[in-house]
Amino acid sequence: MEDEQSAGATATTAGLGKHDNGVHDNPEDPGSTSNGISFLEQPLLRRSTTLTANHLAIVGAKVSHIESLDYEIIENDLFKHDWRSRSNVEVLQYIFLKWALAFLVGLLTGVIASLINLAIENISGVKMIRMVQLVRDKRYWAGFFYFSGFNFALTFVAAVLCVVFAPTAAGPGIPEIKAYLNGVDTPNMFGAPQLIVKIIGSICAVSSGLDLGKEGPLVHIGACLANLLSQGGAGRFRLRWKWLRYFNNDRDRRDLITCGASSGVCAAFRSPVGGVLFALEEVATWWRSALLWRTFFSTATVVVVLRGFIEVCRNGRCALFGEGGLIIFDVGDVTVNYHLNDLIIVTLVGVIGGLLGALYNYLLHKVLRLYSLINGKGRMAKLALALTVCVFTSAGLYVLPFAVPCTLCDPALGAACPTNGMSGNFKQFNCPTGHYNDLASLLHATNMDATRNIFSTGTSGEFRLDSLLIFFAIYCVLGLFTFGIAVPSGLFLPIILMGSAYGRIVALVLQDVARIDHGLYAVLGAAALMSGSMRMTVSLCVIFLELTNNLLLLPMTMFVLLIAKTVGDAFNPSIYEIILDLKGLPFLEPNPEPWMKDITVGELAAAKPRAISLQVVERVSTIVHVLRNTGHNGFPVVDRPRPGLSELHGLVLRSHLSAVLNKRWFLTEKRKTEEWEARERFSAVELADKSCKLDDAELTQEEMDMYVDLHPFTNTTPYTVVETMSVAKAVVLFRSVALRHMLIMPKYQGPEITPIVGILTRQDLRAHNILGAFPNLANKKKAR
Repeated sequence: MEDEQSAGATATTAGLGKHDNGVHDNPEDPGSTSNGISFLEQPLLRRSTTLTANHLAIVGAKVSHIESLDYEIIENDLFKHDWRSRSNVEVLQYIFLKWALAFLVGLLTGVIASLINLAIENISGVKMIRMVQLVRDKRYWAGFFYFSGFNFALTFVAAVLCVVFAPTAAGPGIPEIKAYLNGVDTPNMFGAPQLIVKIIGSICAVSSGLDLGKEGPLVHIGACLANLLSQGGAGRFRLRWKWLRYFNNDRDRRDLITCGASSGVCAAFRSPVGGVLFALEEVATWWRSALLWRTFFSTATVVVVLRGFIEVCRNGRCALFGEGGLIIFDVGDVTVNYHLNDLIIVTLVGVIGGLLGALYNYLLHKVLRLYSLINGKGRMAKLALALTVCVFTSAGLYVLPFAVPCTLCDPALGAACPTNGMSGNFKQFNCPTGHYNDLASLLHATNMDATRNIFSTGTSGEFRLDSLLIFFAIYCVLGLFTFGIAVPSGLFLPIILMGSAYGRIVALVLQDVARIDHGLYAVLGAAALMSGSMRMTVSLCVIFLELTNNLLLLPMTMFVLLIAKTVGDAFNPSIYEIILDLKGLPFLEPNPEPWMKDITVGELAAAKPRAISLQVVERVSTIVHVLRNTGHNGFPVVDRPRPGLSELHGLVLRSHLSAVLNKRWFLTEKRKTEEWEARERFSAVELADKSCKLDDAELTQEEMDMYVDLHPFTNTTPYTVVETMSVAKAVVLFRSVALRHMLIMPKYQGPEITPIVGILTRQDLRAHNILGAFPNLANKKKAR
């Protein structure tokens, strides 16, 4: 009887699309329902008969098929035996290797970040010095074509690498890392090609003068290093050391990628504590104390490596790298005294930061939608868009300094004003002797050096109001239209530059009542705009503290961050949440929608096709039919201890079924095996490999009539919930313990009651998918 039920259930799935969440969709018409009627043809108030899901998402700049990750421990008989059989020495070796890999992630991230900094500073320095020399010689057109041509060539290299060799390396990579740590597999995101393209591409893109930073790419680079180290490399060059096999699972890879992400932030800002808090607050979904220690160990390693490079490159031997030591934007020499007027102005800075951050998120969302249409036209369209933005950027950066008048140098500055080198606050550019161009000091520098200039203290009269307004306007425009092109890019420094500019503007406009140094207002403005756009608070506060080395500014920074985040949250989500939604990545938010309390998981299960279950001892033909006609990753296993009674034995994974079929571990009779029989052919480490596919097995008709005992491979402790649980509670549980499958049990047990109501996955718990099946909930959403 169970054979007939199982076969009958699977027969209904023939010819349907391959999906991970148990929802059957027609691949030719993603909007169709199980009865073949398009949603567009149904009445507006009619309820859909099934939950729908889209399994395509944009990873980097490439449309990919996505699945979920198996973060849950699969407690089957083989796993339990594996842990029981490990000696104390083996356990210690496993723990030691975790820490060793965390150390290597920090070491390599620090080395690569230092080399990237060296390359950017030297390439940019060569470009700027030659361009300034042409301007000093009054060869303005030659200077323009040299400057633009240099930037064009660098952007061309970065764009070609992303478009041709690694499309997933475009952008910052942080949204994809957030999705991965949330439980979404982002294919081709953390491989060797992505790592190489990210390194070279970020060097070229940042050196070309585009309004982007290397901070996001460094986070992605750290994650790539973590993934490659945990797997022993990639492709045919992959190491086969037996101890690395214990890291061939999603859980350990997740922990190491978390270490890589925090190491990337630390390398970008030289902020070890800020890097750990960034991973905790912004990218990680699942956290524990052991992971906190390892991430801190990784970031500490990064700082030691950076410190070593700084010592080697001291006194300008490596261009500008190491300027300021471990404190990039040191404003620690300024004493901060608070007055009531300053609190009012700081509040204004925070409110403006929240408003501008929300506006920036809104406009960037529109631009990214436009860019998605352009990039969808093919490789040439992506390349043309990147080069067009480059030409526009080069023209603006070169021409705009000619629009402002020169400023007379203060005699007290001596040889520091004017300068014609790679750095300095008082660049001469086109001005006569004894004068400097304040706008050129900001535009003709790397983003890091421009930030250092605008954060400089004791320079209240250095920058003119019109120059700051021009700088703010051009960076707002460039910040909107640069992000989204097919090059590695980061959002941190562009937003910092915009925020610091408006902070200086507020200080200049209100200088009669403002008593805090103008450079500190620039710091507060940058923090406010970052919080208003990215909605980070704790990690951002510590990062700015480590960036600026001014503990006295901490209360003001905390104050402005809270105000900016509160104002920004009133208008729209954070920029990374907007990008996640735009890319279609099924990210589960920490807080469920209020209307999710009005619907139960049993009602969600009723909106899906019936769950396909297998028997503890199942026919090979049934298993093959299920695998070939569905794309589900997990299947409930039902046992019948006696006639008329069924009980849930557990959940078996698709990869485990494929491994059994490929090894042809079949039985000629329907019986349960002994524990030792499965252990002779399989190990828990071997089953962790997901590369096994059903297509690799060619079975004869005789083999198809045999049986498979599934109980050694079945996870007997899956997470189950009763059908009356609210969806809101289920979402919290699903996200908190990083599930891939949630089994729904009936409220009542009995001989005639099926032991499993259904299975829910992350796609079934996403708000817009639920609203598609239950449109009446949308009215409650609006009413609230």
